Amino acid sequence: MSRVTRRRFVTNTLAAGAGLMSAPAFLRAQGSNDKIGVAVIGAGGRGGSHVNAWMSDSRTNITVIVDVDPKNGNSKCDAVERKQKFRPVLVKDMRTALEHPNVDVISTATPNHWHALCGIWAMQAGKDAYIEKPICHNVWEGSALIAAAKKYGRMCQVGTQCRSSAAVQAAVKFMDAGGIGEVNFARGLCYKRRASIGSLGDYKIPDSIDFNLWSGPAQYTDPKLTRERFHYNWHWQRMYGNGDLGNQGPHQTDIARWGLGLDRHPNTIISYGGRLGYQAERKDETYVDAGDTANTEVSIYDYGDKCIVFETRGLSVNDSDDQELNMLFQSTKGNKIGVVFYGSEGYLVQRSYSHCIAYDKDMKMIKEFKGGGDHFGNFLDAVTSRKADVLNADARVGHLSAAVSHLGNISYYLGEGNHVSPSEASKQLDKIKSLDDDGATLDRTVKHLQKNGVDIGKYPISMGPLLRFDPEKEVFPESPEATKLLTRDYREGFVCPTADKV
Repeated sequence: MSRVTRRRFVTNTLAAGAGLMSAPAFLRAQGSNDKIGVAVIGAGGRGGSHVNAWMSDSRTNITVIVDVDPKNGNSKCDAVERKQKFRPVLVKDMRTALEHPNVDVISTATPNHWHALCGIWAMQAGKDAYIEKPICHNVWEGSALIAAAKKYGRMCQVGTQCRSSAAVQAAVKFMDAGGIGEVNFARGLCYKRRASIGSLGDYKIPDSIDFNLWSGPAQYTDPKLTRERFHYNWHWQRMYGNGDLGNQGPHQTDIARWGLGLDRHPNTIISYGGRLGYQAERKDETYVDAGDTANTEVSIYDYGDKCIVFETRGLSVNDSDDQELNMLFQSTKGNKIGVVFYGSEGYLVQRSYSHCIAYDKDMKMIKEFKGGGDHFGNFLDAVTSRKADVLNADARVGHLSAAVSHLGNISYYLGEGNHVSPSEASKQLDKIKSLDDDGATLDRTVKHLQKNGVDIGKYPISMGPLLRFDPEKEVFPESPEATKLLTRDYREGFVCPTADKV
C-alpha cells in the first residue's frame, strides 16, 4: 500500500474535508499550535477513557473526534468542549482526520478489526499512534505495525498500561533479582463473568451508524447483524473481536512474557475449550448464543525452557474450589484477573493493574507492590523527545503479546469440531511438552463447567491441534490451514498491508 497522501484523502472524503479546512483557524486562535493535537478515533466506552486522559494532560488538545456513530461522537465532543473551551471537529472517516493540520497524534479505541489499519494509515500520514490492545486483529498485522513505525519514524504505543504501572515494574524487577528464585512458568487468568450476548439472529443495524466505515477491513454483512447489542458485543464475534483471550488476555500475557523475559513467539501452541453453558443458563437446550469465540478456553504455550498457560472462564466464577488460586488471590468469590508466576522459592501474583504480592512456598506474604502509572503520559514523553526507547509498550511489545492470544485462538478455531471427553483430552495433553500440571488444570476447568450446569457429555469441550510455530518466519511450517489464519481476507479499500509493503 502506498503512503497516504492529501490528494487521496480529499478525493475520498471531499465534503467532510471541506468542513475541516475551516477548523484550523479557529483552533489556532485557541493556542492549539502550542500543544500536541490529538484525534481520538472511536468514541465508545474505551474512547471515553482516552478523551479523559488527553484532557488531563496539559500538553495536549483534542482537535478531532472520529466515530461512525454521530450520537457517540457528539457526546464526546460535548464533554471535550466543556473542559477545553473549544469544540473538536467531529468526522466519521478517520482518513479525513489524518489530513487535519492540527492533528499530531491519534489514539484509537475502535473495535479490534480496525486497530492495525488505523495505526498504519496514521503513521503513513506522519502521525504518532497510540493503539488500544490488542494492537492487531491477527498476527501479520502486528508485524506490519512494527515495520510502519520503523519506516516512518513514528512513535507507536499499545494500550497495555501495566507496562507503566509502578507496582508491576517493581514486581518484575524483584523477580529479575531472584526474589522468588528461578521462574520459568506463568499462568494468566481471565476468570471474568460474561453473560450470553443474546440469541443468534438477524438484527437491524442502528440507523445512526455508517456500517460500511464501521466494517472497514472486515467482511460487509449489511443488512444482517447477528447480535442484539451492536456496540461492545462485537468482542465475542471473531470477524471483529478476539474473545476474552484477545480482549483481556493481552494485558496478562504481556505481563507474563515480561516477567519471564520472553522477547519472542512460542514454539508450540495448543488450546481447548468452547462456548459452553449458556444453554443451562437460559434453561433451553436448543439455545444458540450469537458469539463464536470461546467463553471457556485454556491455551498452553511452550517456549522451550519456559511456558505460559492462559485460562479464560466466562461463566460464574463464584464459590471457586481452586484452592491454590484462592489462597494466592485471597478470595473464593468473584473475578480473578491477573498473572501467577511460579518460582523455585515462591510465587508472585499480579492481582490488579496496580497491586502485586510475592509469597514464599508456604503462601506467606514476603513483599507487596503498589502503585499505578501514566501510560498515555509515557507515550507523550516519547512523542516530545522523539525517542522510541522511551516507550514502555512499543509496537513490538504489543505485537508479541497480542500474538499469544491470536495463536491460542487459531488452535481453538481449528479444533472446534474435535469434541473430546475429559479422559480423551487428558490423553492428548499427556503427549505435549509443558511446565504446567496439565491434568490438574483440565480437571479444574471441567469442574468449573460442571458447577455451571454444563452437561459435558452433551456439550463436550473441543480440543485444538498442537501447532508448531516458526517464531522468525511467523508461519506454521506444518499447517497451511493454521498459517492462513495468521491474516484475513480484506475488503477492497481497507486492505492492511503486510510488513514488506507498508
